[in-house]
Amino acid sequence: MPLAVFVLGLSVFALGTSEFMITGLLPGMAADLGVGIPDTGLLISAFAVGMVVGAPLLAIGTLRLPRRRTLLAMLGVFVVAHVVGALAEGYTVLFATRVVAALACAGFWAVAAATTIALVPVGRRGRAMAVLVGGLTVANIAGVPAGTLLGQHAGWRAAFWAVAAVTLLAAAGVAALVPETTGDAVSVRGELRLYRRGRVWLALGVIALCQAMIFAAFSYLAPLLTETDGLPEDGVPGVLALFGVGALIGITAGGRLADRRPFATLYGCLALALAALLVLALTTDALVAVAAVLVFGVAGFGANPALNVRAYQVAGDAPTLVGASTTAAFNVGNTVGPWLGGVAIGAGFGFPSVAWTGMGLGVATLAALTVAAAVQRSDDREPAVV
Repeated sequence: MPLAVFVLGLSVFALGTSEFMITGLLPGMAADLGVGIPDTGLLISAFAVGMVVGAPLLAIGTLRLPRRRTLLAMLGVFVVAHVVGALAEGYTVLFATRVVAALACAGFWAVAAATTIALVPVGRRGRAMAVLVGGLTVANIAGVPAGTLLGQHAGWRAAFWAVAAVTLLAAAGVAALVPETTGDAVSVRGELRLYRRGRVWLALGVIALCQAMIFAAFSYLAPLLTETDGLPEDGVPGVLALFGVGALIGITAGGRLADRRPFATLYGCLALALAALLVLALTTDALVAVAAVLVFGVAGFGANPALNVRAYQVAGDAPTLVGASTTAAFNVGNTVGPWLGGVAIGAGFGFPSVAWTGMGLGVATLAALTVAAAVQRSDDREPAVV
């Protein structure tokens, strides 16, 4: 595996830490900025929306630019956004910096995915994407808890400064080790033809549904474990870290399997995830629930490389825009899943309802995947019409 792919994974670690660490910093940020928790929580939504909107737009806007320089520019904007955010005295400025940081993050994801695919042979794309996305997994295991801990002891602004420093380190690695590539062989019109293909929309739909399945339950694991399963509150960080370990195991194994058998990998991961969700929905035993969380982490993130491989398989000659589109699809799932889980809780169905919600989304994912598999078999029998 080229060293440059691991450098891009380090960059994703920095970006992913910033995206998710806000959750652990909400109380301190709300108190410091003089706003309520719900308003502070909108900083998370602002980042997600920026990712969804920014990824395709920036992918098109940077299509013909040299990729390494584009990556460095995105990281530079990301650093500046965090420096300004760390110095911000008011909520409005901080909100604006989160949107700007999300746009830079979205642009980086799109170009980094296309660069990663260009750096490896076709048969190693799954493993390469597993390394890239693995940066996000490690961010959840180490970066987010570390950022939360730093914010609790030194203030949330210190966490922002730390993210800026790690991003600068990643930028140095990109400048030194990522070779320059360009996307000038593909026209903007050629890339936009991506959206005429029903197979592409199916692949993106499977991504969004699968991600929504994961985050509908994951977002509410803490109250589910403590209120329903009797886990002590001080045990929650350890269980969340265990989920991250499972995710790392899953994404590593999934990366090895995705290149050879993407559909089989997805079916297997979805079946395992549904089994784990069923246990979480029915059990009231803390140890059983903790074991299910580990399995859920393995299954949920084990599907990730195969989801990316499938998207690139059907994208054809649109490597940059498909990277942006998958980024947007993952973030649609990140947004819709927690919202649906919250709706279930708000309707009075209790915390186990988030697991049932995840199961419903998982069944929908299986249905969409089955349609995609049928279309694939049809395409294998006769030439595709684009």
